[in-house]
Amino acid sequence: MNTETCLKKLQYVGTLAFATVDASGAPQVRNVSAIHYEDDALYFFTARGKNFCEELLADGRVQILALTKFKEMIRLSGRAVAVPEAEQEKWIGTIFEEQPYLANVYPGETRDIGIVFCVRDAAIEYFNLGEHPIFRESYPVGTGTVSPKGYVITDGCIGCGTCAKGCPQGCILEGSPYRIQAEHCLHCGRCAAHCPADAIRRL
Repeated sequence: MNTETCLKKLQYVGTLAFATVDASGAPQVRNVSAIHYEDDALYFFTARGKNFCEELLADGRVQILALTKFKEMIRLSGRAVAVPEAEQEKWIGTIFEEQPYLANVYPGETRDIGIVFCVRDAAIEYFNLGEHPIFRESYPVGTGTVSPKGYVITDGCIGCGTCAKGCPQGCILEGSPYRIQAEHCLHCGRCAAHCPADAIRRL
């Protein structure tokens, strides 16, 4: 798995959930399918009069989520930036060509109410629940950065094995200290909740 494959899987899913934050700080989620994919970015179309557009222009932070039929969760987190005005017509044309249904939604010249945003320099989280143990990994898009998540066992580990015995995915290996296989971890926190030495911390 890698960035390119994750972006391709997003394209196969087609309709993605886009999460933003409104002016009051409340989360907002929309389904968006008017999307064009590049190797290191994605472009999407919306109307300038929508609250969605207002939230993107005001803040820009966006999280994009897809679930494939194979129970793979792909989440892209980044910042959406309006494409320069001189390039808007080009990208609108590209998206309308790839998504013919849009001509029914915005026929003729009415598509001039649209605006295209670009998301690049982001981070992708891939999470496959369809295999055992589960598999997860994170990948940068462009110059985006990936932040570590999950749990780590510290040197306070007393080697009792409580964490390994109780792990739903069996992804904790014996050692000094014991070690969590991050690529198979659910991030459920059961190991930390049951550790008698309080030796497991969240990243």
